[in-house]
Order: sequence, then structure tokens, then C-alpha cells
Amino acid sequence: MTLKGRDIINIGDLELDEIELILDISKEMLPVARGEKRSRTLDGKVLASLFFEASTRTRLSFETAMHRLGGNVITITGQEGSSLIKGETLADTIRMADAYSDIIALRHPREGAARMSATFSSAPVINGGDGAGQHPTQTLLDLFTIREELGDIGKQNVTIVGDLRYGRTVHSLSLALGRMGATMTFVAPDMIQMPDHIISDLKGMGAKVKRTTDLKAEIPASDVIYMTRIQKERFAEEEEYRKVAGAYKLQVRMLDDAKKHMMIMHPLPRVDEIHPEIDSTRHAKYFAQAFNGVPVRMALLKLILEGE
Repeated sequence: MTLKGRDIINIGDLELDEIELILDISKEMLPVARGEKRSRTLDGKVLASLFFEASTRTRLSFETAMHRLGGNVITITGQEGSSLIKGETLADTIRMADAYSDIIALRHPREGAARMSATFSSAPVINGGDGAGQHPTQTLLDLFTIREELGDIGKQNVTIVGDLRYGRTVHSLSLALGRMGATMTFVAPDMIQMPDHIISDLKGMGAKVKRTTDLKAEIPASDVIYMTRIQKERFAEEEEYRKVAGAYKLQVRMLDDAKKHMMIMHPLPRVDEIHPEIDSTRHAKYFAQAFNGVPVRMALLKLILEGE
């Protein structure tokens, strides 16, 4: 089993034992990610960080991960910062990044852009999010966070809330959780519920899933509540967005019947779906979750560029 030289486009590209390997190496990376130890594992290697859609955590954690491992970073942020604004095709941009780097982390607003880009690059491509498609490295850091906090992922009851139609994060995560045996409840207004094709895929692998609109009723049984924002930028019509904006707002008083170990996660950024008062409770794990992007992406960069 090796990830050396591999593209990571879809969480389905990874076997379960490969996911477990990534999580194991991520744990080993924690002291380096925290700056407690130094590493020169990727000395002389170059990451091309190509983010054609807005990003804070994903871009910065990829770049931090490369620096923590002794590598270097070249970056593009936004289409206006590249020759795409002059009419250059994405394919040609990828060819140039391939020539200048050893590995590419790509975020793009168009679903399928990462898969297409991999066909034009001899350097490995990691999908940092493509439209409403997939976000595999977010899924890996989510899995790592759950395992670190609660142990066996397959024993958890995970409630996923918010924009489940357009949320690439929850599409990737639900498919991974299903493969690992977790129970899932999808909470969303009907118009942005988890798509039927993903529900079908989950049921096809034997996953235990249900859909509902009632968040409050699901809190007592949840081991994980995974909140997401309603993504205004994904809606074609603002009127459609207004119908569902603010549909779910998690308040401290709603957690009275929650399990003591229940953890609240969020891929961030949040808007108003988690009240700031929750930040100081034992349930809030979303900032630790965001930090975990560094050791997880360190593990991926090392495994893809150097192997085990």
C-alpha cells in the first residue's frame, strides 16, 4: 500500500486502510504541526497552492503543512491573480504549475475541475474543493478529529446539519462515514437536503441513514453534531437562498439534554448557525478541528511525495 505519486480528488479514491494510514501518520505529525518539533522531510520540494476560489483554512493549512515539513510554496489566490483573467485556460495554468512544482493543491469553483486538472499534470493533484463536488482533505481532517476525540468512528451517531445539497464537505464526509459504519442523520430544509444519489450510495453500502428537518429532536442521541452554513454563493437565485437562510441556529440552551461527550463540529466559516456562547462549552471542537487540517495535510504531502 502506497500513496506515493497519487492524486487525491475524491474521498472514494482512498481505500479504508489508506484512510487509516493517513490518520495514523497525522497523529505522528501533531508535534511538528504545533511547532514542538522540526522536520526537513520535504526539503527542496515545492507545493503549488492554486486557490481560484476564496479560502482561509484550507489554503493556509496546506501552506503551513508544507512549510512545517521544510518545503516551499508558490501560490495563486483568485482568478484575478493569474493569467486566467487574460483568457488562459485552466489546463494551461495547470501545465505551468506542474512545471514549477512537485505537487499541486487546487481549489476551483467548478465541479470536476480537480479531476480534469489531474489529467494535465504529471505532478500529483490534491483537490482542495471543487464547486459543490468534493473536499477530500476536509473529510480526512474531520475523521481525524472524530477519532482523536471519540475513538472508533464506526460507533458514532453523526448528525449533519445545514446546506446538504450544495455542501461539498458533507458529501465527502457522509460517504466516508458510511464506509466506516457510522450512523447518520441529515437535518436540512427539504430544498437543500442531502441529494438522493448520495442517499442511494449510502444505502447501497449498508449505511444507516435518515433525513429530517428537526434538529432539536436529534440532539440527545447525537455523538457528533456537524453544523454547516447555508452557502449563499451556491444558489442561482437569491430568493431561493432567503427561503432557507438561518434555518438552524444552535444555542447553548438546546444542549441541556446532549451527551456529555457530544462534540460540535463545523468546517467554517460560520455565520450565525452556532451561537458564540457555545465556543466556551466542552462540546465545541470546531477550532481544534480547523487546526487538525495542518497535521492531516502534512501527512498527505509526506505520503504522496515521499511514501511511508
